[in-house]
Amino acid sequence: MRVQPAQGHPPRALRVLMAIALLGSTWFACAADMSADDVRKVVTNARDGAAPNLAHKDLSDLDLSNIDFARADLSGANLFGSRLVSSNLAGATLAGANLNGAWLMGASFAGADLSRSTMLGLVILGGDVKERPNFAGANLSGVRMIADLPGADLHGANLHGARLGVDMRNQGMGQMRTDLSNANLSGADLREADLSRSVMMFADLRGADLRGANLFGVKLAGANLTGAQIADADFTEADLDGTVFTGVQGRDAAKGLDKALNAERAVR
Repeated sequence: MRVQPAQGHPPRALRVLMAIALLGSTWFACAADMSADDVRKVVTNARDGAAPNLAHKDLSDLDLSNIDFARADLSGANLFGSRLVSSNLAGATLAGANLNGAWLMGASFAGADLSRSTMLGLVILGGDVKERPNFAGANLSGVRMIADLPGADLHGANLHGARLGVDMRNQGMGQMRTDLSNANLSGADLREADLSRSVMMFADLRGADLRGANLFGVKLAGANLTGAQIADADFTEADLDGTVFTGVQGRDAAKGLDKALNAERAVR
């Protein structure tokens, strides 16, 4: 989903309704436990190499841009609608965190633990910072994410059991899907991930582990799966126009290749 920020935050009520529609839950964003200045003090005052502890804090709607959260403990934190523009979260722990509606332009999550977090309605475009967030080597296992991340760096990331596919039960606002076109997913762990109906055109999936992944209706035109493992992956109705399957492993055990679109145009 692409949200275009103009001047300041979108109306709070609108973002709350968006999150409810996306999540199908009743988790409303509440007032933050701390101010942005308080958060900066916690980060600055962490001593003796100790990781700043912000676990389970409500940090919703705060402007936390340009903060060095490297190795910080943000597990279970509520970062709903927070600005993390150009912040460094490399190696940070965000397991189970709520990042719905967060502004992530230029943020680095390289090597971070984002397992079981929710990342719906992310703000990726707008403002002066044009960089996509960096998820290289991050642990995104079990994450629930729908976002526009074309060209993003997710090489070596762990997306085992991640849910990036379209939820057909929550389409009242129009079909929302994850866009990973031209993204670097080389060497990524995508075992049993739900990628259904996502856009992965020209994505780099060389050496990726796609065993058991749900690729139903995925746009894989031009994607490079050289050396990828695809046993038990379901390619039903996936668009394979120009998709490179050179040296893939487990092809005979893959599912739905006979029901894929443009399979005759795939590169073997």
